[in-house]
Amino acid sequence: MKLEHFALNVEDPLAMAAWYEEHLGMKAVRKQEIAPYTVFLADESGRIMIEIYNNPPKEVPGYRQMDPLQVHLAYVSVNPAADKVRLEKAGATTVTELNLPDGSILIMMRDPWGLAVQLCKRGVPMLAEREL
Repeated sequence: MKLEHFALNVEDPLAMAAWYEEHLGMKAVRKQEIAPYTVFLADESGRIMIEIYNNPPKEVPGYRQMDPLQVHLAYVSVNPAADKVRLEKAGATTVTELNLPDGSILIMMRDPWGLAVQLCKRGVPMLAEREL
């Protein structure tokens, strides 16, 4: 079996989807323009998706108050420092920056809705690159 998607109940799925498309290279592969505003976003490989929606509206987790290690989306970044600056200009905020002994760089940020987003440049890649 393989993972199809990871789902998150969020405040404003349509605005969030637009931000993720513009700033994180995600692509909406299915979008519902009426409540619960479900959007499936695929990464550039087309093999990993997240689903964001607002249902039920009163039960959106308090992402802003959660420790980023409770839940976060991690993205491979070739240049975390440049991506950090670019995302800050787009409304994200930086939480922590780690440089690990193996050469990995991990920058934890929050998107404009408070969801934690991690920029990862691994000293030793963890995922195998596969040809499409």
